[in-house]
Amino acid sequence: MTRAVCPGSYDPVTIGHIDVFRRASSLFDEVVVAILHNPAKQGTFSVDERAGFIHDQVADLGNVRVEAFANRLIVDVCTELDAQVLLKGLRGETDFSYEWPMALMNRHLTGVETLFIPGDPRHEHVSSSLVKEVARFGGDVSGLVSDEVRDALGERLKRP
Repeated sequence: MTRAVCPGSYDPVTIGHIDVFRRASSLFDEVVVAILHNPAKQGTFSVDERAGFIHDQVADLGNVRVEAFANRLIVDVCTELDAQVLLKGLRGETDFSYEWPMALMNRHLTGVETLFIPGDPRHEHVSSSLVKEVARFGGDVSGLVSDEVRDALGERLKRP
């Protein structure tokens, strides 16, 4: 069985993330979406909320599951899950420059390989931080996140 881990904070999950999970599900026997978080830091959404958003959007995929991990190296998560591959979606060169040294370090630490999957070019501009920034100032993030996430962001980031 080939198992891939797709790590991230997913605060919030975007259409770009979901695209990667869906495409990965056709490439691997199992895909584990690993929500990595630091309990000392407060995100926009709780880990349970993030997991719920992701689960709702991949519920039709029988080989994708969502798990949360705190204060751990991703390579240790991969070892625990017996995952052969770390899978990262790339939006462009900047993502690659950021991810490349981590991929080399992860392979150095445990031998786990990182595979990169190019993101859909239509989503190249979409990031969780930009989505939150736009939503924070009342901008419309429809089409960048699910309707459920959009509505939750509107409530959570409502300006006084």
